[in-house]
Formats: sequence, C-alpha cells, structure tokens
Amino acid sequence: MKKIIALMLALLMVGAVLAACGNSATTETTAENNETTADTATADSAATVADLDAVKAAGKLVVGITDFAPMDYKEGGKWIGFDADMAAAFAESLGVEVEFVEIDWDNKIMELNGGNIDCVWNGMTLTDEVTSAMSCSDAYLNNAQVVVVNKDVADQYADADACKELSFAVESGSAGQEQAEAYGFKFTEVKDQATALMEVASGTCDAAIIDSLMAAAMVGEGTGYEQLTYTASLNAEEYGVGFRKGSDLTAKCNDFFAAAKADGTMEETAKTYKVEAALIK
Repeated sequence: MKKIIALMLALLMVGAVLAACGNSATTETTAENNETTADTATADSAATVADLDAVKAAGKLVVGITDFAPMDYKEGGKWIGFDADMAAAFAESLGVEVEFVEIDWDNKIMELNGGNIDCVWNGMTLTDEVTSAMSCSDAYLNNAQVVVVNKDVADQYADADACKELSFAVESGSAGQEQAEAYGFKFTEVKDQATALMEVASGTCDAAIIDSLMAAAMVGEGTGYEQLTYTASLNAEEYGVGFRKGSDLTAKCNDFFAAAKADGTMEETAKTYKVEAALIK
C-alpha cells in the first residue's frame, strides 16, 4: 500500500513539473509574439508620420529659416526670397497659411524633431547628416561653398590650398563649417552666414565660407559688401527641404515641386531672385 501511495505522489509531481514547463514555454512564446507585434507596430508608425493632417488642423505650415539672401530674408517686415516664396506657395497648395520662424541653424534637427517647426526650408545643403536625420525633398537647386575675402587680396586665394593660413568665419552647423573642417581650416563659428560676411568686412576674420548663391547676391559691385568678393569653390552640392522622418509632407512637397516646374512657377520665382542658373531641371 505504501508503495502504491509513493508511486502516485511521484506521478503527481512529474505532472506538476511538466505543466509548469508548458506554461513557461507558452509565456515565453507569448512574450516573443508580443515583442514582435510591438516592433512591427513601431516600424509601421515610423513609416508614415501624419504631419499633413496636423498642419491642416493647425491652419499653418511652420517653416524654420535663417536670414539668408536670396533664399530667405526680410524686406519691409516681410520674409521674402526664393525659398520663402516657394514655401508660401506650398502652404497655399495645402490650404493653410505659412509662418516663418528664425532658428539657430545648429539646432535645426532638434527644432524639427521637437515639433517647433514643420520643415526646414532655407537653402539647406543635402549633407549626410541632414539626409540621415530628416526626410528630404527632391533636390531643387545646385550650390557650392565658396571662400569670401577682400577684393584687394583675392588674387592670392584662388584655390583651397592657398587659403590654409586664413582665419575663417562660418555659420555654426552649416555646410560651410563642414568644408572648413574637411580642409583643416582655422575657423570661428557664428550665428549665420550674414554674420560671417560681417566678420570679414570688419576685419575680425580673414575670410568666410558661405553658399555660392548667397555670395552672388550679397558681395561685389552693387551690393552692401562691394569690398568683398568670392574666390575658391570648395565643393558641389544641392539644396533640399527637410521634414521629420517618415513625414507625409515630403511626398506632398515633391508633388508641389513637380507641378511648379511644369507650370513655370519655379523658374519665374528663380528669375525674381536671380538664381535661375542654379535650378535643377
């Protein structure tokens, strides 16, 4: 009798162990399935960010810019320029108003991801940093980073090698700073490209690195910086508009660009600000 009772207890213990193992396996499988489902949901939500609905609900498109002629600059208290005009037209195509917000260029990604702005539309070079952190539109203008110096010494600085001993002013976080670092130049970071020009004009720095489109508009005969000129071209690059990763506004912007090219709006706007030669056809 004692043997029978012992055998029954042993069988009960084995059954309990097997049940516990089965529950553990089920729990682990369920956890793995839940984790997979969560990962898939995260991936799906990252794929498309419904910024368009948010912009329409707010009734405005908030555009991050800096003071950067001929792309974005103020005249009579109003922001104008090639990018400003195109951004305003894009907002109109969405049925909303445009609002321009001056940002610290070095913080553009943070401003965008923080929701303070809906896009960065300011002659933004499509660098690796930008394209990895933002959802970018198709490129629309060609550009380059150029060296700006005083006219009376320009013939001494015709190429990058000749500029090695110069002290440069560059916009913080800009493509100009990237080129200064790539060439090993000595440089000081400043607020924006307009400030970089002021540093050269005042003699605080020997030279500046700015966008060629800005240089064409801002230095030389008939400008506010007649004593300055631009010499060496350091690279070749393209401009694009930046939105949040996964934003559905990117595709809308590309559709807008295609329509603006087809109906001549983009070219006419470019002619207004004398950047038509840089348009990407």
